[in-house]
Amino acid sequence: MAKKLDPVSWEAEEYIVKNHNAGWYVGLCVITVGLSVLAIFLQGWTFLALVILSAITILVYSLRPPRKIHYTLDSTGLTEEKTPHPYSDFRAFGILKEGDHYSAILIPKKRLGLSVKVYFPEGSGEAIVDQLGAHLPMEEIKLDFLDKIVNFLRI
Repeated sequence: MAKKLDPVSWEAEEYIVKNHNAGWYVGLCVITVGLSVLAIFLQGWTFLALVILSAITILVYSLRPPRKIHYTLDSTGLTEEKTPHPYSDFRAFGILKEGDHYSAILIPKKRLGLSVKVYFPEGSGEAIVDQLGAHLPMEEIKLDFLDKIVNFLRI
């Protein structure tokens, strides 16, 4: 049976802002043009559309400032703004430190389920870990291949 703990609330940005210099934007353009030329040469029109759409999406996403999100952890689960994430949807959680930022990652029970990653201030970390630990087992979290690529590309 889980311990009864006081709810924990905090606000945090939805993702870590990564600074992009002019070289990053030039690189994005060079890669987009290169892949577009390859798609045109091979007459891969669907691939061309995918390359252009992906480049636009990455550009818009990199320019959009992160929202401040209100989180609450209580005996039922995590609430992200008004979206509930019950503990029953997750098999475990882990804590990840990325530079100066801390995040809790809720690992889904379903094989193809999406994990939930929430950032939190260091001062709230102990209460957050206590609340999660009262309901879910803690596991060591390692960045997977896709996460490493995203971090390398600073997106």
